[in-house]
Amino acid sequence: MARSHVAVALGGAAFTLLLIFQLISSFGFSEISFLNIDRTETPLGSSPYQIPISEDDWVHVAKPNEDLYLLGVGKADITGPVVEINMMGYADPNQVGSGLRQRLYSRAFIIAGTENPEDRFVYLVLDTQSGDTAVRYGILEGLKRLGPEYAVYGQKNVAVTGTHSHSGPGAWLNYLLPQITSKGFSKQSYQAIVDGAILSIRKAHETAVLGHLSFGSIDVEDANINRSPFAYLANPAEERSRYEHDVDKTLTMLRFQRAGDGLNLGILTWFPVHGTSMLGNNTLISGDNKGVAADLFEKSVRGSDDASETFVAGFSQANVGDTSPNVLGAFCEDESGEKCNFEDSTCSGKNEPCHGRGPLFREKDQGASSCYEIGRRQFAAARSLYDSISITGTSIRGSTIKSLHSFQDFSNYSFAHPNGTIVSTCPAALGYSFAAGTTDGPGAFDFKQNNTGSPNANPVWSVVRNFLREPSEEQVACHGPKPILLDVGEIENPYLWTPNVVDIQLFRVGQLLIIVSPGEATTMAGRRWKEALASSASSSSLMGSGEEPLVVLGGPANSYTHYISTEEEYGIQRYEGASTLYGPHTLNAYINLTVSYLPFLSSYTTSHPDPGPDPPIHINSSLNFIRGVVYDRTPFFKSFGDVLVDAPPSISQGNTLTVTFVGANPRNDLRLEDTYAAIEMLTGSGQWMRVKDDSDWDLIFHWRRRNSVLGTSEVDVVWEIGRDTEKGIYRARYWGASKDLGGGIEAFDGSSGEFSVV
Repeated sequence: MARSHVAVALGGAAFTLLLIFQLISSFGFSEISFLNIDRTETPLGSSPYQIPISEDDWVHVAKPNEDLYLLGVGKADITGPVVEINMMGYADPNQVGSGLRQRLYSRAFIIAGTENPEDRFVYLVLDTQSGDTAVRYGILEGLKRLGPEYAVYGQKNVAVTGTHSHSGPGAWLNYLLPQITSKGFSKQSYQAIVDGAILSIRKAHETAVLGHLSFGSIDVEDANINRSPFAYLANPAEERSRYEHDVDKTLTMLRFQRAGDGLNLGILTWFPVHGTSMLGNNTLISGDNKGVAADLFEKSVRGSDDASETFVAGFSQANVGDTSPNVLGAFCEDESGEKCNFEDSTCSGKNEPCHGRGPLFREKDQGASSCYEIGRRQFAAARSLYDSISITGTSIRGSTIKSLHSFQDFSNYSFAHPNGTIVSTCPAALGYSFAAGTTDGPGAFDFKQNNTGSPNANPVWSVVRNFLREPSEEQVACHGPKPILLDVGEIENPYLWTPNVVDIQLFRVGQLLIIVSPGEATTMAGRRWKEALASSASSSSLMGSGEEPLVVLGGPANSYTHYISTEEEYGIQRYEGASTLYGPHTLNAYINLTVSYLPFLSSYTTSHPDPGPDPPIHINSSLNFIRGVVYDRTPFFKSFGDVLVDAPPSISQGNTLTVTFVGANPRNDLRLEDTYAAIEMLTGSGQWMRVKDDSDWDLIFHWRRRNSVLGTSEVDVVWEIGRDTEKGIYRARYWGASKDLGGGIEAFDGSSGEFSVV
């Protein structure tokens, strides 16, 4: 991500860190029982894994017509608090939500066998920055509470991936580091994601039907670039020569088709591009470019004769680590206007002026136009592939449906390196270049990318580092050549800052293998990982005679473990290398484990890998300095929902309408599976018909506090009227809920006057 994943935690938040620790040391803190979940945390530790499978177990004999599966898709609202909560992604404490550009969703995809109900998995695509340890734990606990029918879902077969949007509310993650800029943990933000994800699984489960799967791919030439090409060039020239581009341009698709009538149920796609089209100065919640792509696709098939009414389109990430949607490149936002320095992305030695430019960067709209365009480009390619996949695609065949999951302690995992030596991973740590951010969102102060050895930064940061925890000589040597800024894997005060225990997860259906990656693999890291699994599967006859494996990588999933770079890229120590948590051998550790576990995906085995050490869950012990809603009031002689600025009598197509209402804090009611705002059109029968709501990109819900003492606020409902909008009579609507001094919540609504679109 950009100055991503809390990269500015060192800058503007450095003093916040010191203040928090001073408060803790002075007053301590008691357990915050957010969810009333009793859980005994297991100490971190590693356990050896075993592979009780012989090569003979890999043999799979294909049977005729083994292309029928039980398929389910579901979609549910996960939009958390849209105001007064720090947004997750850019780690800027000043980026606090002020409204909603587009609702966020969980999209669930279930693939199951037709005979054994336990042969299944569910792949979730959330409009969030990533998956998360606590969120996944909450989803699994919620599924248990649904009863015996949902006992088929558990640790091994539920994948929780994020689209990597940097435009969603934060304060829902398990570990301390991303909680710093959000002022802690928000039960409301967390629960919205958990509940919506569970609802999407229920919808998919309850509507599952027999169907077929088709797999295909298409290139998207103009939707991503490499934001760290200098690090990419450190990879061997022979390896680079095998690829035309320094990012993967291929979008892959899995189509879900109902067997009975041939209607399409949905699509699940993988394509690598960062969710950083919306800029760091944006304060409106959205799903960024993948949210746009999914919405456009679902609307494009609505009412068509080849798609079901509940069609779901999931746009998942792939090897996203070094990709950017700012496809025009990085330029200096200063007097020069020149391209940023190639090696370290600076301008005259300064990091802050270097910014990537999206396709419509000249529009001063916090990146909204570029975001929509990058989303549209992904949609257009996916739609083209969808229209031809029956002819060009590959049928997924084979009755084997397998899943595996294991926790692995990466603080000291030893394994055989491809060169024959024994190497180890390290306790998590972040380098100085982590604080430099990226061209999608540069960091603060004087940090720079491409920072190895003795860090080129103000020595005061060494003092700050050592105040938190000075890394040991062993830790420094393990992470070399990374100069450690934050020894996050060894700080446990007040609780762990980042994960040391990581998720290892693989899915298989027929000849398709899905790597569920907890971190952001860079372009070349993802290529190596997929190639290693494909080679191992082919050489061990996992797929059967003559069947070539299809391998995709999705993430960041389950627990956010920052980045996964190649050893060569790690040596350059740009942002991605500095954010590779577990040292230079991180990628090879993931490859080693997933390749070793491949036999567990054999059609003939009932064995599973060792579950490994449980990670800690901090939902009952997380800090919370987020101020709640105290009360709402109206101005004198006004009521909630009253119109303050009404619509004009008429407005032309292509213009923007703004209606202002007396508002209340949206945190009083998230209106999940509903809307805060809508545009209604008067039909010929005299009835009002909803034509837009706050899930639509062109209808914006904006909230602002007018007086904190009096508790007054206003809401703008903004409609960017398309040039193809049907002419007619319309009105704007607003729904909210107010809170009184006693804590009571009361719903209300408001309506503008009628206006004509001409």
